[in-house]
Amino acid sequence: MSALRWGRGAAGLRWALWPAGRPCLLAEEGALRGTWGRRRSSASLCEQDHRKDWGHAELLEVLEARARQLQADCVLEVTEKRVDMARLPEAGSSQPPRKAQAGSEAALGLSGRWARKLDKEKRVMQKRKQQLEVKLQQRAEQRARKQQLRVEPRLLNGQLAVRLQQWRLHAHGSPWEEQLAWLLQEAPQRLHSEEEGPVDSLARTHCEGQQQRLLAFLQCCVLVDQLALAHHVLVTQHGRARQQRGLTLPMYNAVLLGWARKGSFKELVYVFFMLKDAGFSPDLLSYAAALQCMGRLDQDASTIQRCLKQMVQDGLQPQELFRSMALCKEAQAALLSAVRKADPTFSLPQPPLPSSQVNTSPLLRDIYDKDCPASYPRQHLPLKTLKSLFQEQLSVEMATTVTVASVEKAPSLTKEVLQARKTLQVLRVQWEAELCRVLRETKASEAHAAREGRPSLFPYLCLLSEGEFARLLLQTLQALPQQGESLLSLAQQLGLRIFNRHVVQRKQLSDEVHALERRYFKYLRQMASDSLVAVSRLPRQHWEALGAPEAPHEQPWPLPVVVQLGKQLAEVLVQTVKMPGHLAERQGSCKLIPVLYHVYSFRSFRQIGILKPHPAFMQLLATAAERTMTFEAAEVPMLCPPLPWTSPHSGAFLLSPTKLMRSMEGTTQHQRLLEACPPTELHGALDALTQLGNCAWRVNSRVLDLVLKLFTAKGCPRLGVPAPPSEAPRPPQGRLLRGASPEHKAELRRELARCLKVAREMHSLRTDALYRLSLAQHLRHRVFWLPHNMDFRGRTYPCPPHFNHLGSDLARALLEFAQGRPLGPHGLDWLKVHLVNLTGLKKRESLQARLAFADEMMKDILDSADQPLTGRKWWMEADEPWQALACCMEIAQAVRARDPAAHVSHFPVHQDGSCNGLQHYAALGRDSVGAASVNLVPSDLPQDVYSGVATQVEVFRRQDAERGVQVAQVLEGFISRKVVKQTVMTVVYGVTRYGGRLQIEKRLRELSNFPQEFVWEASHYLVRQVFNSLQEMFSGTRAIQRWLAESARLIARTGSAVEWVTPLGIPVIQPYHQDAKVLEGPDVCLRA
Repeated sequence: MSALRWGRGAAGLRWALWPAGRPCLLAEEGALRGTWGRRRSSASLCEQDHRKDWGHAELLEVLEARARQLQADCVLEVTEKRVDMARLPEAGSSQPPRKAQAGSEAALGLSGRWARKLDKEKRVMQKRKQQLEVKLQQRAEQRARKQQLRVEPRLLNGQLAVRLQQWRLHAHGSPWEEQLAWLLQEAPQRLHSEEEGPVDSLARTHCEGQQQRLLAFLQCCVLVDQLALAHHVLVTQHGRARQQRGLTLPMYNAVLLGWARKGSFKELVYVFFMLKDAGFSPDLLSYAAALQCMGRLDQDASTIQRCLKQMVQDGLQPQELFRSMALCKEAQAALLSAVRKADPTFSLPQPPLPSSQVNTSPLLRDIYDKDCPASYPRQHLPLKTLKSLFQEQLSVEMATTVTVASVEKAPSLTKEVLQARKTLQVLRVQWEAELCRVLRETKASEAHAAREGRPSLFPYLCLLSEGEFARLLLQTLQALPQQGESLLSLAQQLGLRIFNRHVVQRKQLSDEVHALERRYFKYLRQMASDSLVAVSRLPRQHWEALGAPEAPHEQPWPLPVVVQLGKQLAEVLVQTVKMPGHLAERQGSCKLIPVLYHVYSFRSFRQIGILKPHPAFMQLLATAAERTMTFEAAEVPMLCPPLPWTSPHSGAFLLSPTKLMRSMEGTTQHQRLLEACPPTELHGALDALTQLGNCAWRVNSRVLDLVLKLFTAKGCPRLGVPAPPSEAPRPPQGRLLRGASPEHKAELRRELARCLKVAREMHSLRTDALYRLSLAQHLRHRVFWLPHNMDFRGRTYPCPPHFNHLGSDLARALLEFAQGRPLGPHGLDWLKVHLVNLTGLKKRESLQARLAFADEMMKDILDSADQPLTGRKWWMEADEPWQALACCMEIAQAVRARDPAAHVSHFPVHQDGSCNGLQHYAALGRDSVGAASVNLVPSDLPQDVYSGVATQVEVFRRQDAERGVQVAQVLEGFISRKVVKQTVMTVVYGVTRYGGRLQIEKRLRELSNFPQEFVWEASHYLVRQVFNSLQEMFSGTRAIQRWLAESARLIARTGSAVEWVTPLGIPVIQPYHQDAKVLEGPDVCLRA
């Protein structure tokens, strides 16, 4: 027996060795205590050792008996002889006495004592067990009551509560209809037990967020047929005075409409009780729900008449039910049935005629002049073809995703590649099944939380099947970059994708798709090339005249709900998706390891969570080299003309929801401004976006073939074709020497960071080019359209992000117009001038000089068109090489045509302003010098503001060099237009000296012959001189900038954002703001 067991057992054993009638056993104490007690016996040490051995044996017997007694179900299971105690040996004896016989008197006494104690302990344990069983049963009943969905509300108003109780008990035998009629006549009964003090903005924002989340939860419950759950949560929130203050009328209306569709009159009356108890008066939607329910249940006319009478007394007209409310056909039929039962002469109001009001902007007076018919170009395709394209696009959006073949060079089908693909296929099947199982468990857990009366993610998880969720998560896993992605960003993307799929699915289940098809076909009759309908209206006007207003658009979920749902699904993905350990290490076991894991990183001094894939999984994907990619339907160009923009939430894609004004997710001020704006004020912007979207495009196959040839090789960074990651610079190899200096270690760290940065940039550029070229290959020989929207400033952008006509030189060169036009008598000359502009060689020359230069270089132009990769490669020296090459090919075709004027050209000419920001400032300030620099005044020669700034900076540099400034001397010969262009261009957008220095530093590092040790000092010097040059050349511009900045500061101090309205009538609000901490006190207010 160890000393530990001795220490634990000896202290509690003294009572067991203390027989009845014996006052003390000092010898036993000494034997049991050993060396830690004071010696109380005159026996020899040898004799004491024998007694210790005897004590050890007896103690072990007692402990074993006690252990069996605690484990026994009854006293009889304990062996009696194991608890018999032996008498102490006589003094001087060295042998321990024999154990007492079973029938001895002492043993019997001690055994009886043990039995009585065991019986007592058993009774206590049984009593405790009974008490525990009762408590567990009570908890189970309480939990069951919590899980039971509540139907009857708890009202805070005494009068309403008594009325509800009497009605429930049928005290007066009044029918349900009588209660509803009484409720509608009853004044709101909101109780204010305490005066509400002033609420600060932070608390108000928090309350608004809670209200948005609860409303979205209730609406989603109604949508997924979890109406009883929505009612239960509403009843629970209403029954708590504190939570009831946060309830709004739309929340009650959401549940009312749900019960109305079900035809559940009793529950509907319950909600009306709560609505009145909360102090609200029914609005048009509340009455619509009540009447709709009556129509479904075929109520008697008198009840409906009383409801309509009370509705009129509240200032609401029955005609408004059908004029200003967008309901589905079934709901409208039930509503009309109820109204006509009370008033058989009731007739539906006529649909509103297209508004006769027009946009009053002076800039658009000629476009919307009533006396002049609208002139609008048709599409170049016949009606039958456009209808077929519509069906294709509809199928794409109903599928929500598009699978595209990759243009990466296909690997050889070696055994290793085939094995990797097989492994991935097996893993995905396992992952999908496991994800479905975990999603079912997660849904059950969220349902349990909702049954406790608080909003949860349960209804959102019911929007799609587990299989659809699992496939979406696996697509997300496939698209994760090697360096990982921000958890917040990933969660937001997941939540938005689920919302988009839900919107598309809801439209499919309703009659909206068929109604859209009928309306779109009528719309095409005006747009098709073979249509005989006179074009007398703009597309927006034609669409509005074709039918009633669109069905109500889906309200976007609050950003916290989107992020919470995305994070929950991301967590499911992290916890579920695992792979065998032997895939990570050759010597690894078959134990499963996570495919994803959380890491933390710093970005701009902020710690963020990143979801990163396991390197072994990324290696498995690289080895398999699968040839397909998946895109969202809204990320791909459309195969038919987009819907015309008619409102801030209607236009562009057929089914996928699209914002008119793009903004950061979670911001709602832009949408509110647009919805509050008079419709006619937005007509200019809506029609402009519709016109941009109706422009048909096609792929320039000749340019695409050349780009693919370079891309599948090793790229060509000089021409904007990114190289593969295998060409990235390698970090320093080998171990660091033990005696390396700190300077050497720092240099190695900088070199490692530089290599990692370059590798990540190359991977990002390569992926962007891969998406663009794969989509181009996918759409080769197809006609497509690019729907547009705008940002908060009114700048227009294509909705498809990966493949459009904006962006880099390569992106612009890949596209051309699907509908060509004859060049005409001067078209070829303008093509030549445009080509010279693309080269950047004659920026300060006249148009005649540029045309003459193009004629001189005609041999090189034709050589570039015929042998772009094997000839003299003149096009590669241009500022915009790919657009220059496309232009060379177009000129070659036109020159070789029989009649160049009749040659049908599809070539797009991209134009740009001369530093458009400075143009605006020069016009605002009436700055004649600045206006001349940015071509706002007539001039024989085009002006180049960037060259002008570079010249002025060179003047300052030469002066400093003469005074002996070293950095000015080093910069001799390095100041060019390219070095200063980006900084000059972004000064008007508020770039600081810090940002400008980084821009110039990047340009200097691109110069191979510039001494890199002077980059930091030279960039500081140049950004200062650029700002000085701009101050001298554009003094009015800098003054206006300062005035605007001061105005914005004063506006912000009032707690408002900067707002204005553009000449086209677009309301603009500044979304950017700087957070500040305000410390308020009785006499001081400090801003940190």
